[in-house]
Amino acid sequence: MMLLSISTTLFAQLLDDNGIADRLLTEITVNKILKALISIFVAYGISVSIQSFVNWLSERVARRFRLTIKQSVPFWKGLILIVTVVYLLNLFLNLSQRNLLALTGTIAVGLGFAFKDYVSSIIAGVVTLFEAPYRVGDRIRIGEHYGEVIGYGLRGLRMQTPDDNTVTIPHSKTWTDAISNANSGELEAQVVTEFYLHHDVDCDKVIRLLYQAAYSSRYTQLKLSVVVVMAELPWCTHFKLRSYPMDARDEFIYQTDLMRRAKQAFAKHGIFYPTLNKATPEMISNKN
Repeated sequence: MMLLSISTTLFAQLLDDNGIADRLLTEITVNKILKALISIFVAYGISVSIQSFVNWLSERVARRFRLTIKQSVPFWKGLILIVTVVYLLNLFLNLSQRNLLALTGTIAVGLGFAFKDYVSSIIAGVVTLFEAPYRVGDRIRIGEHYGEVIGYGLRGLRMQTPDDNTVTIPHSKTWTDAISNANSGELEAQVVTEFYLHHDVDCDKVIRLLYQAAYSSRYTQLKLSVVVVMAELPWCTHFKLRSYPMDARDEFIYQTDLMRRAKQAFAKHGIFYPTLNKATPEMISNKN
């Protein structure tokens, strides 16, 4: 609040000292105010309509085009915002070259004090549009949050988590936090399904069964590679099944299907899990 008061006072002083207000502002009438309000409501309505239409269309086209259509939303929203701002400025301000320089300098000083964090998020959002570390439809992790990007606003992104929560994250997080992107605009994202089995298991048989589980699943994208890797831990043999679902949205359903198929095969072939009741506390804590 103090920064906002300082910036407002500074803004008023600059206007008074330089006589900018008289030559910058046009005559404000009821008609202009009504036009401004109508333009804001129209812009908001168009923005919401575009968002709804794009969501509707993306769910009805071929699967490979879904992300491409959704990723056009930030462009259309940005275009609407620019057109609306330019119209409002032209409505209330006399934007000659001299006045425009004075206005931008004054606003920059005020915003620099009052809205530092907000402006940082906006600038980061613009940079993100060009660098594209994440786009609508991508499955990303920022900090402790993981999920699908479902919205891209001026200040931040909206993410839908696997628990169906919507999280809003400021774009300014791109300055400080690492961003992990699972699919980077592609429809498929690798899923890693982990299995912890007894040391005495037949490794060749386990690997063969895991491949069979992946290739028999109706969710598996057969055009992409399926890989099984393993590592020895003090209390078990650790297997990782790396494969791709046809749609990244099916990540957890796919993982569940792989586990179900693998467990059925393990039970049929007498493949056992490690007995944790015989493990030491150090082993159990290492697992966790």
